[in-house]
Amino acid sequence: MSKTTPAQFVRQVRQELKRITWATRKDTLFATITVLIMVVIASAFFFLVDLLLSNIVEFILSFGI
Repeated sequence: MSKTTPAQFVRQVRQELKRITWATRKDTLFATITVLIMVVIASAFFFLVDLLLSNIVEFILSFGI
């Protein structure tokens, strides 16, 4: 294998950067909103599961008093 010079490396990096298809503002906004909605749904789910489990544990432990 031949060694790549720093200049060749920089040229190759620039060529690769030109091939990238960047997301549009609309796509980025849609993805951000989707993630935020999923975070809210997951937070609500885990809050309810935690609430249910803590009530079950408190109920079981109340028999030990």
